[in-house]
Amino acid sequence: MRILSAIAAFISRYLPLWIIGLSVVAYLIPTFFRPVQGLTELSLGAIFLFMGMSLSTEQIKSVIKKPKYALIGVLFKWTIMVSVTLAIAYLFFRDNSEIASGIILAGVVPSGTSANIYTFIGGGEVALSITMATLDTVISPFLTPGLVQASVGKLVPVDGLAIFINIIWVVFIPLFAGLFLQWQLPKQIRLIKPYTSVMSQLALFIVVLAVISKAQPALVENIRLLPLIFIAVILQVSIPMFLGYYFAKLFKISQANIVAITFHTGICNTALASTLAVEHFSSLAAVPAVANMVVNLTIGAIVAKLFERKRN
Repeated sequence: MRILSAIAAFISRYLPLWIIGLSVVAYLIPTFFRPVQGLTELSLGAIFLFMGMSLSTEQIKSVIKKPKYALIGVLFKWTIMVSVTLAIAYLFFRDNSEIASGIILAGVVPSGTSANIYTFIGGGEVALSITMATLDTVISPFLTPGLVQASVGKLVPVDGLAIFINIIWVVFIPLFAGLFLQWQLPKQIRLIKPYTSVMSQLALFIVVLAVISKAQPALVENIRLLPLIFIAVILQVSIPMFLGYYFAKLFKISQANIVAITFHTGICNTALASTLAVEHFSSLAAVPAVANMVVNLTIGAIVAKLFERKRN
């Protein structure tokens, strides 16, 4: 158990470096990872299953009794992030519909699981972070297809119903399956729960390898656009994160809740976005989501360490 805990701590501590390293490897030798390219949806489902298994009734109850902060965080995410995303997509890639659709899709999906991890590292209110992520997951099947249809639909054809069904299968069902398992098998899940975070990260590694190796030809073909894409996604992550922090301060919210809201506002589930992009648009549309994945994990780690130092 100690060895497993040490491995889990090592993976969590250097998560951004793992993501960057695996991204480079998948880009350099994409054919090696061809066997995992069909596992993206399964891996994403596993992440949400583990999230459902890690939620506790006590955590949820404590936030439900004071839902104001959870609602504020969710409101920030679906207004600030979406507004900034649309502005960046049309400002940077008005003439490239595929990349614009990838940018937009990366900003209209639920918050990323790394937001929960970085909230913990930064000394934030983890229960609030998980509750906001759960609310995001519940409402995203209704908001994401509509937002994509309203924005991306003007650029390229999009099947909103297909995206809705995809989110139900990948997000909604695994999350509630995790909650159901926790209810039916509490003793067994209690043994697994300490490792759900690292298992989620390992599943995320599979998604990274699958998405980048599959998108490699599109990356090579459009390599001249990568610097601009990275500039765009850096702004897409950092601006909402800063505004989430700033407005939470204006609301005079406690520091622990501010940390949770900051990460929730700025970090989206770009693994899900990249999967949806490949499924419903093209591998090129997945490139901004992949870039966002690397950027939000890196910026998130830096901000979490800053919060951690401020707390100490």
